[in-house]
Amino acid sequence: MQPDELQSYNRFMREHLFDHVDIDPANTHIPDGTVSREEVADYCSQYEEMIAQAGGLDMQLLGIGRTGHVGFNEPGSNRESRTRLITLDRVTRMDAASDFFGEWNVPRQAITMGVGTILDARRVVLMAFGEHKAPIVSQAVEGAVDTSVTASFIQEHTNAMFVLDTAASAKLTRFRSPWLLGPVSSIGCSWDDARLVKKAVISLALQLGKPILKLSNEDYNEHGLSELVAHKGSAYSINIEVFKTLQKTITGWPGGKQDRPCFVPGKGVDESNGTDVFPKRAVIFSPHPDDDVISMGGTLIRLCDQGHEVHVAYQTSGNIAVFDDEALRHLDFVQELTNELHFDQDRVSGLVGRLRASIENKQPGEVDTSELQLVKGLIRRTEARAAARYSGVPTGNIHFLDMPFYETGKVKKKPLADDDISIVVDLLDRVKPHQIYAAGDLSDPHGTHRVCLAAITTAIQRLSDTPWMESCEIWLYRGAWQEWGVEEIEMAIPLSPGEVKRKRTAIFKHESQKDKALFPGPTDSREFWERAEDRNRTTAEIYDRLGLPEYQAIEGFVSWRASDEDMTRPLGLHQ
Repeated sequence: MQPDELQSYNRFMREHLFDHVDIDPANTHIPDGTVSREEVADYCSQYEEMIAQAGGLDMQLLGIGRTGHVGFNEPGSNRESRTRLITLDRVTRMDAASDFFGEWNVPRQAITMGVGTILDARRVVLMAFGEHKAPIVSQAVEGAVDTSVTASFIQEHTNAMFVLDTAASAKLTRFRSPWLLGPVSSIGCSWDDARLVKKAVISLALQLGKPILKLSNEDYNEHGLSELVAHKGSAYSINIEVFKTLQKTITGWPGGKQDRPCFVPGKGVDESNGTDVFPKRAVIFSPHPDDDVISMGGTLIRLCDQGHEVHVAYQTSGNIAVFDDEALRHLDFVQELTNELHFDQDRVSGLVGRLRASIENKQPGEVDTSELQLVKGLIRRTEARAAARYSGVPTGNIHFLDMPFYETGKVKKKPLADDDISIVVDLLDRVKPHQIYAAGDLSDPHGTHRVCLAAITTAIQRLSDTPWMESCEIWLYRGAWQEWGVEEIEMAIPLSPGEVKRKRTAIFKHESQKDKALFPGPTDSREFWERAEDRNRTTAEIYDRLGLPEYQAIEGFVSWRASDEDMTRPLGLHQ
């Protein structure tokens, strides 16, 4: 690639590091992707020689790819490999596809520093953030040293450190099953923590294929949980405690029921808490124009059916996720309508012609013109409005926030600013909801969900002193990119077969995302409706296997509290 191209690492390093620090550009050495094929071997040898002449590498700061690669040392890279030309793994190209507006635009080869070169550094630091990195981090840290996961070679380095956020560390034994490492108190845990007990019991039940209420003392003792039994007294009391906790998460009335006690996270319907407010005002925030129906479409439909005042707020336009062909289809419609109704032909034809030309002359990965961005944004808007109306949301309760941080036309967005947060604050203060629903799946490939959640939580904190906010419930949903684990769920909304079909139809209203989305994400090639149905069905099946009632599907929610800051940015780093 040319060094100034939009997706070039050369440009990336300048924009994100070199332009912000006092380094002499002559002291930056990024492998040159423009050298000819005939010169690559000699160039790579010279690059290694430059490292040696500089006295070797003092520190390597690394990321980790989903295949376990460091640098671009794909699976199969030799422990002794040096700087060289490599062919990118398909998974790596899929991971980069969103930056290039499609996998077909991603280069197939790259020059990378070798594994041996990296390991020769005096110090190695590898950083990983996000749920999607958890499986490969686990393999790299706890798996065997193997060429299939090149990051695993770092285990052999004498001065290496992995720096992870809570999400990326989730599958490490220390965090997934700390009881297997000895006394839980030795790593700062306690069996007085109900969440840890719930996690351990669910894990044991699923491992053994037993309902919770059938677990025995022997089951606990033989699988590293004898300390828990000693602390609680017996398997029976543990089983009852966890089973009741899970049972209380299930409710068919996400907004509450008229003249009934309210639903409280972790307690279920709490009769000591007075009669619930009915009907409720609920605001459902959707980062992109389809996250609402994909992730909580069944609950959205149920809230409307049960008589609550439901508002849906689409935080971004989603305009970069529309194929050019889809825009051309809509331009054809506009031109045909103009011809049939004899509108101002010159004006409309001129606009349509400009838009067609901008599509035809666009280079791979080039940013759309502002006019084309508008067209693609309107396509997403009309689809979102159709889906929300089908779900039962009145037209006047459908809000398009078009938060400014998103509107760059590029995958790279602007930082969250006060203008973005003020838009959210204004909407909430106008509606004064009893419930807020927001996206808590933070693994979307562009990070938009994380930014949108940060805007919501910041707005909530700004409004914390308002009277209506004191009793407002905040629920986080997942589904587009991942699902809550059963041990995390605090409110489980069961869906009937009919509701599953209605949810699917609502998702189908987003025609530009149907069959194939422009940014499907790196981990799952299925359509979003297939992912959502599979995750909802799997959640229901797990509840069933644990001994709870059998449902067709379940949408899960976790309550947000002001202390949950690590939901919006990498905090509490684990080393």
